[in-house]
Amino acid sequence: MNIKDIQNLIKFVAKSGASEVKLETEDIKITIKTGSGKSETTIVHQASMAQMPAQMVQQQPVAVPEVVNTTAETTASEDSKYITIKSPIIGTFYRKPSPDKPVFTEVGDSVQVGDTVCIIEAMKLFNEIESEISGKIVKVLVDDSSPVEFDQPLFLVDPS
Repeated sequence: MNIKDIQNLIKFVAKSGASEVKLETEDIKITIKTGSGKSETTIVHQASMAQMPAQMVQQQPVAVPEVVNTTAETTASEDSKYITIKSPIIGTFYRKPSPDKPVFTEVGDSVQVGDTVCIIEAMKLFNEIESEISGKIVKVLVDDSSPVEFDQPLFLVDPS
């Protein structure tokens, strides 16, 4: 593994949002840790100094850009009375069953347990996501045709 490979690995981990990645081979051990609001730290341990170039030992930490969202704190307190519908899988979020059809749910619509609220496409399979709660849709948290992660909030529902 050369220095370019390690730099590419660091960039990939920084973009992926992973908190820690460990890579271990016979002659090298790399641990990349990221923290919220902290700089990314890269630690490189070598099995033998003769096998690796000296510049790899003195790897510089890579700074992760810190995004501060001041409205998140105020929104969190307002949204605490609502229940969140979260994504059960990784994929692409769609609000409509097809481009020429209307959306499943709009803000203000009432949903019942078992109602389809969206579709998430994963590996060319379109999975209908059903509501597990009854209530009124207060907010749609994801844009149509956007990628979503596992357990990412999709909708806010007022159960009252």
